[in-house]
Amino acid sequence: MPLLVLVLAFSTFATNGVSANTGNENLELATLKGDFDLSSSKAVKVIVELQEESIVEAKHNGKKQSKQNLKSARDKVKKEVAERTSKSKVGREYDYVFSGFSLEIPANEIPSLLATPGVKAVYPNVKYTTTEVVTEEEFSPSMVESAPFIGSNEAWKLGFTGEGVKVAVIDTGVDYTHPDLAPNFKEYLGWDFVDNDADPQETPKGDPRGAETTHGTHVAGTVAANGENIRGVAPDATLLAYRVLGPGGSGSTENVVAAIERAVKDGADVMNLSLGNSLNAPDWATSIALDHAMAEGVVAVTSNGNAGPNNWTVGSPGTSREAISVGATQLPYNVFTAVTTSSDGVSYASSAVQGFPTEEELLGLNGQDFELVDVGFGAPANFAGKDLTGKIALISRGAGIPFVDKATEAAKAGAVGAVLYNNVDGVMPLIPGMAVPTIMLNKADGEALKAKASNVTVSFNIAFDKRVGETMAGFSSRGPVVDTWMIKPDVSAPGVNIVSTVPTFDPANPHGYGAKQGTSMASPHVAGAAAVILQANPEWGVYEVKSALMNTAEKLIDPTTGKEYAHNSQGAGSIRVVDALQAETLVNPGSYSFGVFEQLEEVQEVNQHFEIKNLSNKVKNYSVEFNFKNEVGKHVKVKSSKNTRVNPGKIQKVNLVVEIDASKLAPGYYEGNLLVKDGSEKIHVPTILFVGEPDYPRVTHFGFTPMGDNNFEFYSYLPGGAEELEVWVFTATSTGGLGAYVGEALYEANLGKGYNYHDWDGTLVDGTELDAGSYRIAVYAKKGNLDRAILAADVLTIQ
Repeated sequence: MPLLVLVLAFSTFATNGVSANTGNENLELATLKGDFDLSSSKAVKVIVELQEESIVEAKHNGKKQSKQNLKSARDKVKKEVAERTSKSKVGREYDYVFSGFSLEIPANEIPSLLATPGVKAVYPNVKYTTTEVVTEEEFSPSMVESAPFIGSNEAWKLGFTGEGVKVAVIDTGVDYTHPDLAPNFKEYLGWDFVDNDADPQETPKGDPRGAETTHGTHVAGTVAANGENIRGVAPDATLLAYRVLGPGGSGSTENVVAAIERAVKDGADVMNLSLGNSLNAPDWATSIALDHAMAEGVVAVTSNGNAGPNNWTVGSPGTSREAISVGATQLPYNVFTAVTTSSDGVSYASSAVQGFPTEEELLGLNGQDFELVDVGFGAPANFAGKDLTGKIALISRGAGIPFVDKATEAAKAGAVGAVLYNNVDGVMPLIPGMAVPTIMLNKADGEALKAKASNVTVSFNIAFDKRVGETMAGFSSRGPVVDTWMIKPDVSAPGVNIVSTVPTFDPANPHGYGAKQGTSMASPHVAGAAAVILQANPEWGVYEVKSALMNTAEKLIDPTTGKEYAHNSQGAGSIRVVDALQAETLVNPGSYSFGVFEQLEEVQEVNQHFEIKNLSNKVKNYSVEFNFKNEVGKHVKVKSSKNTRVNPGKIQKVNLVVEIDASKLAPGYYEGNLLVKDGSEKIHVPTILFVGEPDYPRVTHFGFTPMGDNNFEFYSYLPGGAEELEVWVFTATSTGGLGAYVGEALYEANLGKGYNYHDWDGTLVDGTELDAGSYRIAVYAKKGNLDRAILAADVLTIQ
């Protein structure tokens, strides 16, 4: 027990940056971020941030900093760490956009690391993965249209193709031999941080360490492919590849930070990071490095994550204060209705169109009777020996076979269409592209049709229903960001069914193409757009590029409500390249969070400001106003200059005084817009504010570590701390779910934000000792007006 008490003491101090008085010595402990079992002697990798400022951070704070000074400070800390710990190993060292080093150290010696003079913070060397959506039933391509949709073709006609702009792709590597990408690479290709060499190629097939990768090549193609088959958003941009995600498409903070630093030093103008983790926090090593890269003049673009559609799901580095975070949209598509009737006169009410290769082929099914052929789950073996020429394949969902593969096999067998029915209750997704026209049925209708498939024919009545405009992808992560309360994403771009380059790993057949979806696919559209904008405006800084993209973005409408998507779904909207190129006014920042207001009786006042830049060659007079949705506008007053005169090419700072009577408002999240108008030109800047404690998840990570002899350590991540935290025990069902409630294992009050650790010996709060068996635990946390009982952990066994 003494060891546990020590661990909890250090965890509490570290998480909150508390000073502990020990005799006459004032010991300032570094900040600890992350989930560590501090009682374990197992080696873990961490990122150590030093108090000595990096070169970029010092520069922008008006201080002088040198590599030699940083090396001396780093060496001093490294020496001290070596003396304080029994076994530690330094990995990568950083000095440009981040000050510190990576370190391997026994977890139980992290408290000694936190007490080392010169250490500012310790971060987990967390796993990063691509932000591509990889599902069992994935989407299929229909045509290459995303770059033209955002206006790239029109930008090219104006002469802007990204020429002379360097774009760093920090990813799984890039197949720089691909015929559509080779023209974009110069002699210096970039760097491989996985294998530590100058060859940042994708992981090939057959690598014993894991699966081959294609992600970075796909991303690079969207940015800048320049071939006969694929042209990216900025086809004449120069590409640099940095391989940080290795076999299987995963990597670590250690390499991501190193790549950001090297890309800045290599002279990148834009960098794209289509990767992320699930941590909604702005102060993690990667986010800090991106903030400093932006400060150094590199436009940093990153994906927002694929954990949507709920709020607060954005993860690092999408949580960066400064970088451009990107959400994913689906391009417009036509919706058709479908009536399916069997020759015995039965119509199937659940009939709907799932996907099709072309509208002509879909509508071509009308007015004919088709034989049905039952092909089970649609595996290749299910088609063997069966004649499907001119017929309809009847296919069941399931067996781990993607929908698109089922349709592809049907096409190979000569089928002109497919009826695909569910094997579970519920609704199947629409697929914007299938090899044959595919009609879907629910489980009951599908099984009824299957029972008589050999005795009936089917006919279809398919008709155009409606056109659906560009929409937000359901998987796209939503903001805001905990602590900064910033809107994320900043902008959105196409990220569903994106066709781009992929490696074939076959030199004799190098023209590889494929479709992927995810915010990974949306982010490079924005990186490419940034390259085009920088070619047109080489004197622009990063915030002018960011503002141009945000100020001119297209607001998207949710077809289910007929209203604009929330700011934390779409950001400022979907990017439009030509509008950004032709902007005459820039408003910075491009979105606004007024933060959190307590429900006090008196009116609260906050002073803020924004900037207007007049890009035209004439004087402009702007009017400024704020519009808030719902009733919030009656209780929020924003005072500013009603008319602002800005000379050509000049920037005018506009001061704001925000007054809010929060006592008149219910706790919650409120949206509005800052409107900057000049005649017919109107710029909408998304704004948000919170009344009372925001509704972020009170717990985002929860679990336990077995310590032996029926002792366990619970850990929980509390983004904003908790007034109360309880751990509940349930019996475990045969499927591992939550069974009957057994009792309360833990109660704690007034916990600080960050990770918290508590030990438990199998005894409930009321003194009951649990019987031997399997249990599941769940955590309940409360702060402010909201409480959450969420996050059930894995099965826990009492011997």
